[in-house]
Amino acid sequence: MAVRIVRLGSDRMEGEGLRIGTVRRPPRGVPKSEFAAQNWYDVWFPTLAPSVETMKLARQAETPEQWRTFVKRYKAEMASPEAAHAIALLAALSHQTDFSVGCYCKDESHCHRSILRQLLLEKGAVVA
Repeated sequence: MAVRIVRLGSDRMEGEGLRIGTVRRPPRGVPKSEFAAQNWYDVWFPTLAPSVETMKLARQAETPEQWRTFVKRYKAEMASPEAAHAIALLAALSHQTDFSVGCYCKDESHCHRSILRQLLLEKGAVVA
């Protein structure tokens, strides 16, 4: 049992389980009825997505210092009670079932899902 960190829209891995979209907005131009069939996500969970303002920081980050500013802001958002409880829940679920969480970004190292991976690990998640 484990949680996988994935790029939404990518082919699903065998045994990936439920795919959770931790994004602020649904994919553009895709009917809701096609989200799962097109490998975007099965469930939309924007609670773990960066706010619009914080997401802009990530997109504009060109230097390590700017990226660190984004990371600090995103971690602060994820420390809110609602987000912290959600992360703890997913960490606990990773010991019971397979599922995945993800975002659209091509490069995980420059995406909130890299920080989400870290936060899940800090809460004791089993990460594949």
